[in-house]
Amino acid sequence: MAATRACLVALAMALTFLFLEGPAVVLVAPAATTDSLVQRRRDVQRLLRRLNKPPVASILSPDGDVIDCVHISKQPAFDHPLLKNHTIQMRPSYNPGGIYHDSNIAPHPITQTWHQNGKCPENTIPIQRTKEEDVHRASSIKRYGKKRPRSIPNLSSINDPEATNITRGHRHAVASTSVYKFHGTKATFNLWQPMIARANDFSLAQLWISGGSYSGNDLNTIEVGWQVYPQMYNDNNTRIFIYWTRDAYQTTGCYNLKCSGFIQTNNQITLDGSISPVSNYGGTQHDLDISVWKDPKGGNWWLQVGTNYVGYWPSSIFSYLANNASSVQWGGEVWSPDAGQTSTQMGSGHFPEEGFGKASYIKNIHVVDSFDNLEPLSDVQVIATQKNCYNAENGFSSDMGTYIYYGGAGKNSNCP
Repeated sequence: MAATRACLVALAMALTFLFLEGPAVVLVAPAATTDSLVQRRRDVQRLLRRLNKPPVASILSPDGDVIDCVHISKQPAFDHPLLKNHTIQMRPSYNPGGIYHDSNIAPHPITQTWHQNGKCPENTIPIQRTKEEDVHRASSIKRYGKKRPRSIPNLSSINDPEATNITRGHRHAVASTSVYKFHGTKATFNLWQPMIARANDFSLAQLWISGGSYSGNDLNTIEVGWQVYPQMYNDNNTRIFIYWTRDAYQTTGCYNLKCSGFIQTNNQITLDGSISPVSNYGGTQHDLDISVWKDPKGGNWWLQVGTNYVGYWPSSIFSYLANNASSVQWGGEVWSPDAGQTSTQMGSGHFPEEGFGKASYIKNIHVVDSFDNLEPLSDVQVIATQKNCYNAENGFSSDMGTYIYYGGAGKNSNCP
């Protein structure tokens, strides 16, 4: 009987302990989760206040974007510590110019979707408003608007087996050239709207101007082109973009105006804005001229899209590119973070051998040499990481100058 009583007392004490302790354990986790959510919300709001400067006017685009017309002196660039007392250079002091090849494509105006509903006044620049849901789609608040560190390949050693950890997830089909000193490039980009297979894939066509290296974490780049990137923009529209870094994508740089650095001077072009029209397979082709060059006066790197001076990267935000570039590339890229091959398209989604009107191209490829002259390239090196998935071919013609056709459909019977 005594033993039975002792067992019952022990059982009662155990049940009392569980009863008292159980709720405490259950309540701690929700409290911690709530605190972290509150902190995340504060961090998101802090980022939005930094990115979304008070507008002079706002325009609602038919594609859902909100375009804020921000006074040119209030743009995000001037949050950069090196640009606090910067004097804006409204126009480049020099344009390399050059003779451009004639084209058999009839000229078609390239517009951005938001232009349908208005334009920004003088002395303002158009900036796409960043929304809370845009930040939540990013892998982290800290990485919003940035490329993944150590995931962008060093194109000069793209086939290096030791670079696997850097190139994983990225498929390239590009043309490349390297000399001691470059001061810029100009090329004409065929516009397409490639199909994106997975929500966090992207597909793009761009130019890279670079100096430095991955090995020293001091790679400097200037990047411009068009891309389709649902995770960033929440749609499948073709959009203009820029990017820069000075430390191999570790902490510096970002897409468009998502951080301080690039100074915009143009009130008509929205960086990350939708662009139209795009090319049709076997039909009308649409192109976009992109030029980037180092202004001899002050050393700023100017961007021109079509006939518009868009703005510049101040030389002071770079190390290697404060002086010269050592490498320039042009081509396509597909990124997919998931395991296995993706069927996200590059370019038109068709391989280079299909040619004009069917495969995507970059033509009239020029470089700006160390004497600030715009010179056509006689030859380029073509690099493709997975030729059965995406490929590139180069050539020269009187109509297209030095060019590459590039692209592909991704996953297929020869590209498992």
